[in-house]
Amino acid sequence: MAEVKKSGFTRRSLLGAFAATVITAAPTYSKAAGFLRGAGDIRRLRMYSGRSGERIDTIYWIDGEYIDEALAEISYFMRDLRVDKVKTIDHRTLDIVTAVHNLLEVNEPYLLLSGYRTPQTNAMLRRRSRGVAKRSLHITAQANDVRLATRSVSQIAKAAIACNAGGVGRYYRSNFVHMDCGTVRTWRG
Repeated sequence: MAEVKKSGFTRRSLLGAFAATVITAAPTYSKAAGFLRGAGDIRRLRMYSGRSGERIDTIYWIDGEYIDEALAEISYFMRDLRVDKVKTIDHRTLDIVTAVHNLLEVNEPYLLLSGYRTPQTNAMLRRRSRGVAKRSLHITAQANDVRLATRSVSQIAKAAIACNAGGVGRYYRSNFVHMDCGTVRTWRG
């Protein structure tokens, strides 16, 4: 089994990622995609759901093309489990979480806490917690909440912020990081 670094991503790996990539400035395309270039021309997503027990380990992009079947599988995996509703997950969000995974240099899958949410589920969660946004990007399938056993909230958030590609929320008490493909912003929950 490969040794896991406890220190998170290194300055050298981050600088290498910057040097080896061209980060696009187009507002409709995630800057995280720039971190993924030169990564073997594939993009792979590894996650598991503690709620459903399901796991996903799929390549969703090869040689500049998204794979529709893999995107559909990912969307099903990230469905709103409370009502069993599926919405197509924005591929820019996938690119962000994949870029973060690569920057952190880990092989372990993310634990997915929340992907797509129906408006009804989001409203129910808002009634239970003040930390749930009324117009959450979870509703538009553009966000997810994840954690890694071997990385801290700080380490994951730092890598996500380095992508400069969307929203990054740090939830220390609940031990997860929110990542979305909306406007670039950060917050603590």
